Order: sequence, then C-alpha cells, then structure tokens
Amino acid sequence: MSEENEIPADIQEMSFESAMQELEAIVEKLDSGNVDLDQSIDIYTRGSQLKSHCEQKLRAAQERVDKIVNQNGTLSTQPANVE
Repeated sequence: MSEENEIPADIQEMSFESAMQELEAIVEKLDSGNVDLDQSIDIYTRGSQLKSHCEQKLRAAQERVDKIVNQNGTLSTQPANVE
C-alpha cells in the first residue's frame, strides 16, 4: 500500500459515524473553494483515507450480517457490492 493510501491510526480508531462526519466536513471545505492548493491536497488525502476506512467498516458489517443470516438459515442474502 502506498503511503498516501495508508490509513493513519487516528482514523482506524474512528467509528463509521465519526469518519463520515469528518469526511462530510472535508467535502464542504473543498466545495467552498476557500482552501489554498497545498491545504486542498492535504485534506483531499485525508478524505481519501476516511473514505477507505468507511468502506472497510461497511464491508465488515456486511460480512457480519451475511454470517448471521447463514448461521440462522432462515434468510438468504447476496453479497454486497461495496466497490
């Protein structure tokens, strides 16, 4: 994994909801156009890391749901296409 895509420890410790809130704040900041180029690159990188973290959390949740459903055998499910 390249350094840009590595998820920092502070993000890894975040809940899905916290990561989404920070990601939304980053999107708003970038959309405002009031950020200089260097800061834009830095916060875009963090936003990318937050997005990856959220995707991992969603995949893990889907796997847990699939496992529960498969153990109970009462419902069928199709794997989620998270990508």
